[in-house]
Amino acid sequence: MTANELRQKYLDFFKEKGHAIIPSAPLVPENDPTVLFTTAGMHPLVPFLMGEKHPLGTRLANAQKCVRTGDIDDVGDNRHNTFFEMLGNWSLGDYFKKEAIEWSFEFITGEKWLGFDPRRLYVTVFEGDDDAPLDQESINIWKEQFKKAGIEAEVAGADKKVSENHRIIPLGKDDNWWGPAGETGPCGPDTEMFYDVSPEKGQLGDTFESLVNNFRLLEFWNDVFMEYNKKADGTFEKLIQQNVDTGMGLERVAVIMSGKDNIFDTEVFQPLIRKIEEISGKSYHDEENKSAMRIVADHIKAATFMIADGVVPTNVERGYILRRLIRRAIRQGKILGIENNFAAKIAEVVISEYKETYPELERESGKIAEELNQEEVRFRETLEKGLKKIKEIIAESRSAEKISGEKAFYLFSTFGFPLELTKEIANEHGIAVDEENFHEEFKKHQELSRTVSAGMFRGGLADAGDKAAHLHTATHLLLAALRKVLGEHVQQKGSNITGERLRLDFSHDKKMTAEEIAEVEKLVNEAIEKNIPVKCAEMTLEDAQKSGAIGVFGDKYGEKVKVYSIYDFSSEICGGPHAPATGELGKFKITKEEASSAGVRRIKAVLE
Repeated sequence: MTANELRQKYLDFFKEKGHAIIPSAPLVPENDPTVLFTTAGMHPLVPFLMGEKHPLGTRLANAQKCVRTGDIDDVGDNRHNTFFEMLGNWSLGDYFKKEAIEWSFEFITGEKWLGFDPRRLYVTVFEGDDDAPLDQESINIWKEQFKKAGIEAEVAGADKKVSENHRIIPLGKDDNWWGPAGETGPCGPDTEMFYDVSPEKGQLGDTFESLVNNFRLLEFWNDVFMEYNKKADGTFEKLIQQNVDTGMGLERVAVIMSGKDNIFDTEVFQPLIRKIEEISGKSYHDEENKSAMRIVADHIKAATFMIADGVVPTNVERGYILRRLIRRAIRQGKILGIENNFAAKIAEVVISEYKETYPELERESGKIAEELNQEEVRFRETLEKGLKKIKEIIAESRSAEKISGEKAFYLFSTFGFPLELTKEIANEHGIAVDEENFHEEFKKHQELSRTVSAGMFRGGLADAGDKAAHLHTATHLLLAALRKVLGEHVQQKGSNITGERLRLDFSHDKKMTAEEIAEVEKLVNEAIEKNIPVKCAEMTLEDAQKSGAIGVFGDKYGEKVKVYSIYDFSSEICGGPHAPATGELGKFKITKEEASSAGVRRIKAVLE
């Protein structure tokens, strides 16, 4: 079964179970200022998990593009990657634990579906604490499922030892509890599914943790049961609307289906690896090349998807992550002996492999190639400067016969020199590198980096509050005003909201005049002063287009959509949070108007 077949089977299965198939949201969260990237399928659905009505009903499923950046430094081993696809299904106050677990088991073991051996399946559940009890209901449901396959599944004891019979393992909050997204809100226990990827090694008899760390058991699916609400005083109460949120990692399942022991040897990465072999003239099967080729494949794939969703290399936030990925890939390319620009050639393979599922890749192929080529040229110039600097450092370090770890890390952090490259050049000049001290410096940097990342990723739309809703509503008014002042050729090309400001990219081929900017501001503020109600109607996409509502990207909508109307001013297809009326927004002010890319302008604005 190919990855494309797996994705389709998953969606077909849940469609049979009454789920509406919704499109993947962009990697850049449209209305959430608290996170850099979409990190899970549930992320764009937070408003609906909080109780807002979804236009397609209470059962949803999709394949969602995701990026997680906390493990960038670990990419190159057998399991970490930056970009991945999450297959998910949701119940918004509809079915709960029984159906979710039964359907998970049916999809995993059913001959029509994945057809996995149930004797290689192991599951974890929440073991209970002072806030919530042991999830006995999930345990009972799992026992019933295993019994269907002739397996008497027992619960592991306090030692967490796994065996052929002890295949239900209770674990604490760190492992089997989700949420809330912020300080308060929906949360609850989860149950995770693991598969024995090496049954030829004999029966299981070790602790659960050991089996996972040694890559014997691989997690591939997680069912989250949002049955509690965490209150401001830290206590928990039962939710009125109980939700199910599940996530199956497509790449993880590809490992199981292929019989391989790592994601990079599966067909989701092998076409990229083959291209890297062709460009470098080296073999992936030589152990010394594996890590570098894996990093190049992972990072360029992630970069390709990021650029397609509007991210460009910069020194801050999303742009910094993108720049770091591209430059790390180029450094690894250099280790493989690649001296010319190659990133765009790898991206062509990514586009070819994924364009049917994610058409935006082909649509933005020109921009992807342009950004990758420009960044590669810039970084190669930086590398040249780094080579001059290392010669100075070698001269300074001659008497000590060793380059300090601090200076080696300076070369890494400032010029992108991997330790291996610094060692290689130092060795040519007859001196060593203090590797131990380098790793100490690197660890300090890594901890700082993860602390910063954690701060960016901790929240969720629930914590963004009214400010995000107000700025999002102001974006509707801004787009409508731009179309009135500049003409109906103006279309939204992207938007981003932080806690302080909105940003709108729109199609227009020349700089706005001061008079045009003033007129747009005036129109928006007049609409705010009128305190117009913001109304929402659900309809088919076809009816929405007939009504004159405008939309952003044609392939991002489902069969039914929400149309938000601000009487006589704006009508847009949208799924974000909105203020109930324009009068709540405050005074609108444009702070910047600039070029974004060819034929696209960018406005930043605030509400005072």
